[in-house]
Amino acid sequence: MNPATKLTVLILAAGKGTRMKDPDRAKVMFELHEKPMIHYVVDLAYALRASRVIVIVGYQRESVMAYIHQSHPDAEAVVQAEQLGTGHAVLQADGTLKGTDGDILILSGDVPLLRKKTLESLIRQHRLSKAIATILTAEPDDTTGYGRVIRNHDGSVKKIVEERDADAGELAVREINSGIYLFHTPALFDGLKHISPHNTQDEYYLTDVFEYFWRRHMVVSAVKASNPDEIQGINTVEQLGAARAAMNVPARRS
Repeated sequence: MNPATKLTVLILAAGKGTRMKDPDRAKVMFELHEKPMIHYVVDLAYALRASRVIVIVGYQRESVMAYIHQSHPDAEAVVQAEQLGTGHAVLQADGTLKGTDGDILILSGDVPLLRKKTLESLIRQHRLSKAIATILTAEPDDTTGYGRVIRNHDGSVKKIVEERDADAGELAVREINSGIYLFHTPALFDGLKHISPHNTQDEYYLTDVFEYFWRRHMVVSAVKASNPDEIQGINTVEQLGAARAAMNVPARRS
C-alpha cells in the first residue's frame, strides 16, 4: 500500500438493532469478550493507519459517543438524526470531509470479525486497479438474502443484483456483496449527490452510487474475503453468541 495516499475510515453505527431484544442499547454496544462490538471495528480502523476515523451514530448515540470518546479519543462522531439508509448515513459526513482527497473505507459497526489482512488486500487491489470503488465480497455457504456480485470477463464488477431482483442465472452466483467498500473520496460524495430514494421507506442506499459510476464507465473492482465468516453482520442474539464463540481476539488482527 502507498502510505502517501490518505485513508479515511467511516464506520456506520447508527442502527437500532430491533432483533437484539434490548431497546435500551444501540446494536453496536452489545458486547463481545467484555467490549462492545464497535470497539473492535474502531480498533481495526486504526490498525490500518487511517488518518481519520469517523463513526456515524444515531440510535442511543449518547452512549456510543461516550464509549468511543473514552476508548478511542481521536475518533470523531457524526450524527445521523434520522436513519434514512446507508447512503444517507454516509452523506452526513460530507461536510466534515469537504475537500478531502485519498480513499475512504466504509465499515459497519456490527461486523466485528473482519481481519486486518483482508482489508489490506482490499486496499492494495483498489489502488493497483486504479478503480473508483472496490467491493469486499465473499462466498458463504448460504447466500440467502445477499446481493449477488456479477463480474465482467476482466474481473471488474458489472453490477450488484439484489436477491429479489435476480434471475435464475444470477441467483446461481455464489459471490455476495458484504457491504464493505473502498471509494475514491471525492468520487463517492459526488456520486451520492446523484442518488435518490426509490422505495416505500424513502431510504437512500449506498449501493445506488455504483449505478452512477457504471453509467460513466468508471471501473469498480472487487476482492473476495478468504473466510466468509468474517464479513458476517450481527443482527440477532443468536449471531452475537456465534461471534462470541468464534472470536479469537489476538489472532483477528493478523
